[in-house]
Amino acid sequence: MKNGLIYVLIADDEPLIRQGLRATINWSALGFHICGEAGSGEEALEKIHACQPDLVLLDIRMPRMYGTELMKLARQDGYEGYFIILSGYSDFQYAQDALRFGASYYLTKPVDEDELTNAVLAVKDEILKKASEENSYIQYMDKAKKAILPDLLKKGKIDNTINYAELGLSSYLYQVVIYESYTPYYSLYSFADMLLAAGNGAKPFEEITIDNRNVIILKGNDAMERFNRCLEHYKNGTQKGSPLDILFLTYGPAVTSLEGLHTSYEACCMLLERRFFCAENQHVLSYEQLPQLPLADVALDSEQCKFYSDRFVSCIQSFNRRQLTALLGELHQMLYGYSQSIDAIKYFLIDIFLQIKQSITYHYGTIEIPFPHNAAIMELLTKKYYLHEILAYFHEQSEMIMRAIGNNSSESILDDILYYIDHNYQENLKLKTLTSLFGYNSSYLGKLFKERVGMNFNTYLDTVRVEKAADLLTQTDLRIYEISAKVGYKNADYFQQKFKKIKGINPTDYRVCPYEEKQR
Repeated sequence: MKNGLIYVLIADDEPLIRQGLRATINWSALGFHICGEAGSGEEALEKIHACQPDLVLLDIRMPRMYGTELMKLARQDGYEGYFIILSGYSDFQYAQDALRFGASYYLTKPVDEDELTNAVLAVKDEILKKASEENSYIQYMDKAKKAILPDLLKKGKIDNTINYAELGLSSYLYQVVIYESYTPYYSLYSFADMLLAAGNGAKPFEEITIDNRNVIILKGNDAMERFNRCLEHYKNGTQKGSPLDILFLTYGPAVTSLEGLHTSYEACCMLLERRFFCAENQHVLSYEQLPQLPLADVALDSEQCKFYSDRFVSCIQSFNRRQLTALLGELHQMLYGYSQSIDAIKYFLIDIFLQIKQSITYHYGTIEIPFPHNAAIMELLTKKYYLHEILAYFHEQSEMIMRAIGNNSSESILDDILYYIDHNYQENLKLKTLTSLFGYNSSYLGKLFKERVGMNFNTYLDTVRVEKAADLLTQTDLRIYEISAKVGYKNADYFQQKFKKIKGINPTDYRVCPYEEKQR
């Protein structure tokens, strides 16, 4: 049944009979939908496989395959629908064979309208009864699974009195996924529906809500391949506002037993608790990204607070943007390895910033620096959802202070950026990345680059990378593709094109050419 209708296939080698069967009764008024016709046994078998009709009106004698043979093959292939046999021969042997393969009725031609109507209505009653029983069974199984799965995921204990195979929970491979809204308080798409749409209609996973968390248990390779295809979309970048862009996922390791589900589930829960440490636009956290345990159980005390606030003040007073950026990275890394609660980390960072404000205000009391009020700072930072948002605020405020106390020259800015590129050329650097790091818009920095360096940002980055690669070619035995990766090119062919464009020679020849030629 589909959309509440019972699907019917009419199979007879005579077109006029098929047409008559269509017109004999009002199929739609009785709740039926004719999904197709077949003029031979072979065609009928193909359409049974393709359409999976609930009922087949089947002529007992058709070209190339008798109806009884068709029924036998269909049953062997797992077809569980109903047959009404039509025949111009009142042969008892045919009737016996048809009934043996599950025919509900055996009608002789020419078919009487009332007789056909009574037969299809009787079959309809059987189909509806079966559907009701199956639906009740499915509801019972769902209730049983919803009662069993939470204990299995949380405690990892197997109950020997439960037949897990009967519940459809047996598999050779499992993996737990938990999903929630990427943006708090926004509407949530069903990731389970997306996984279902990514396959052929089958559902190789279980879904359940535990502690207000949407949990999916993947079962077998098919489910995991569907999930991995979704992960590929995240790697390639999601479209803004798309269903995947609105979701946040965590997933645990694949396990080979029901007992192991607990391990995979616990990893997902730990990852959710560490979502605070995600990078900007990060939608997925993998069990591979869990920090090395145990986490440092060290208090975030006033001594540490002063240690970091003093260092921030030193960077600001010396206008050292390079060290400021490094300090922000160090602070992120340190907090990532601590076992403190997210609230404790936020209050620690608020204390650092308030001490920075106090110190700068003391040293530069004659300068008007547009600091927010302490209450506004505390409210703003406690409402931040991610650590990178708080550290970005530190960076923005530090830039504001440096500009206020007198150093915003283009020379100083560009020197810091060039130093950063020279030490981070192997990363996925973009001008947009630098604008967020150093607090200036991309058009301004692009213009500054062209004026001071004589080339645009991308050309300069390629030049730095190629020079570093040239050193590696002459000083190491690394292969070309290894050097390509080390200097920041994922594609070795693209790296070789850039190298030849800048050096006038390909990397392999450069490695063996005389020293004098390398200096040209």
